[in-house]
Amino acid sequence: MSVSISTLHDFKSRREPFAVCTAYDATFAYEASAAGVEVLLVGDSLGMVLQGYDSTLPVTIEEMAYHTRCVSRGNQGALIMADMPFMTYGTLPACLDNAMKLMQAGAHMVKLEGGAWLEESIHSLARQGVPVCAHLGLTPQSVNKLGGYKVQGKTEQQADQVLQDALRLEQAGADIILVECIPTRLGQRLAEKLSVPVIGIGAGHHTDAQVLVIHDLLGLGKGKRPKFVKNFMQGNESIQAALKAYVSAVKTRQFPGEEHSFNL
Repeated sequence: MSVSISTLHDFKSRREPFAVCTAYDATFAYEASAAGVEVLLVGDSLGMVLQGYDSTLPVTIEEMAYHTRCVSRGNQGALIMADMPFMTYGTLPACLDNAMKLMQAGAHMVKLEGGAWLEESIHSLARQGVPVCAHLGLTPQSVNKLGGYKVQGKTEQQADQVLQDALRLEQAGADIILVECIPTRLGQRLAEKLSVPVIGIGAGHHTDAQVLVIHDLLGLGKGKRPKFVKNFMQGNESIQAALKAYVSAVKTRQFPGEEHSFNL
């Protein structure tokens, strides 16, 4: 059975969390979807994870389309969400053209980073039949503007702004909201106030879903890992077992724990 937007909305209505992780190739797409991951995110994080850059900014739309095609060929029924990379949706014509490239490559949904300024683009994409996930909070494509990878929405005013942006983008036609690196209490407010599913990464355990970079949850890579990451290979003997453990932990709300959250 294939996962659709309706499936995810049904999960939210039943208050049943669902699991999301990144995938960049056919092999990991197969393993993750076979383990029960409902949504595969072809993230522009591939710029850091696969290409070795220090940010997501160098990733191109052609590279995103290529990796989306790879993931599509390995996928076993998960919904595929693909990132629109840096500066590929700054104008409405560019946004529509680049979303078309990702959808034709096999995506079922595109993801855009930004606040209320995305309203027109999201409305136009929805009108053209393109499902949209809006990414709020810490938006990695804006790392230079934000001054680094920092927790967002820490003050009451900032939290209210994130909530208002989310509500406006939902009204514009966003099917999902993804929030990154925000306080747990703000993640809870968003999940309660929005009618669409809220996916969290570093947003506490109250959101409707959790997402992690697959390399992070498998304990791969070098350098300091973010606070919100857990290595699911620990205590498991195979990649498939680790992925199943991740799915189970998300669905039972055992992950994220207090140690993975920003309780500010």
